[in-house]
Amino acid sequence: MKKILILANHDSFYTKFLIPQLKSFKNQGFEVHVMSKNKNLNLPYCDKIVNIPIERNPIKLNNIKAIFKLRKIIKKENYGVVFAHTPMGGAISRLAAKNCQNCRVIYMVHGFHFYKGAPLKNWFIYYPAEKFLSKYTDTIITINKEDYKIAKEKFKTTVKYVPGVGIEEEKFNIQLTSNEKIKLKKELNLNEDDFLMIFPAELSKNQIFLIKIMEKIVKNNNKIHLLLPGYDALKGKYQKIVKEKNLENNIHFLGFRKDIPQLLQISNLALSSSKREGLPVNILESMYVGNPIIALECRGINDLITNNINGYIVKQGDYKTFEQKILEIYNNPEITKNFYEENKKIIINYVIKNILIKIENIVGTKNQNTSCPVKK
Repeated sequence: MKKILILANHDSFYTKFLIPQLKSFKNQGFEVHVMSKNKNLNLPYCDKIVNIPIERNPIKLNNIKAIFKLRKIIKKENYGVVFAHTPMGGAISRLAAKNCQNCRVIYMVHGFHFYKGAPLKNWFIYYPAEKFLSKYTDTIITINKEDYKIAKEKFKTTVKYVPGVGIEEEKFNIQLTSNEKIKLKKELNLNEDDFLMIFPAELSKNQIFLIKIMEKIVKNNNKIHLLLPGYDALKGKYQKIVKEKNLENNIHFLGFRKDIPQLLQISNLALSSSKREGLPVNILESMYVGNPIIALECRGINDLITNNINGYIVKQGDYKTFEQKILEIYNNPEITKNFYEENKKIIINYVIKNILIKIENIVGTKNQNTSCPVKK
């Protein structure tokens, strides 16, 4: 049986994004192995956990050890494919597999650290590193057009474009009744007629921008609320600011939630304050549900939203325009009706079944070029 090894440097990445891929590989006849620092990780469609601890910080000693340990395992298991995700997962797997003749190495990039508008240090550090590692990669998969253009022009390897990890339609094909919506709002201490905006994301995505917007808005529009579900990567920093500004009644930190489809359904508007994205799943999900979207311009967002056609894109740092767009929709929600119609046409390209077909073709195509220059 052919074997595939999947790598990412944190377990939540598997559970959030990769389970459909694991299932797809099993259905293709692969024996599926997953690398994790947690030897007791319980994942569906996984035949074996390869226990190797790696760290996000590239200079940690554990990462050096991981390269040598992984190299031995790759040779022992005789993997047909090593499929890496996340920067450190991608770096360690490619260095470990660089001399393995019969193993194809695929790296799915969920957003390069270098991009238009990125700090210069990102270009000095991450661009040379990725260019070097591309020599040891049979196929790089990018999920947005900006990354695809850079990799295609600058890296000497096969580059493919796949638009994200896909939306699992069954999770979002639900319809809450009016009573269910009212009940959920009450659970969140909200009133039936409150106007709800939502940005589901880790609390590290420039939410301070939205907090400052809300500070202005609620002075005259106390019925407008902002929902912020997501893991708190900043250890209470934003909550402290919100408390200092007396905005606790209108900005709601919900923590990690498993009911994002339901939260989207009770929301009137989806927002994004990110400065960079790979391809934002939260925006895709909002498009699928039918919420109008206002987002700050950045890589990834630009792939999904065309200004005034299927949403609003606002330049980074433009508080005034962002606030104006919120109030326009609040006062006249019908102005975004055409957005929903446009998004229905677009979203079919991002559903999981179509994404998996593209990935299956890359991983399983018989005529795929299976050797990179260094391996020759």
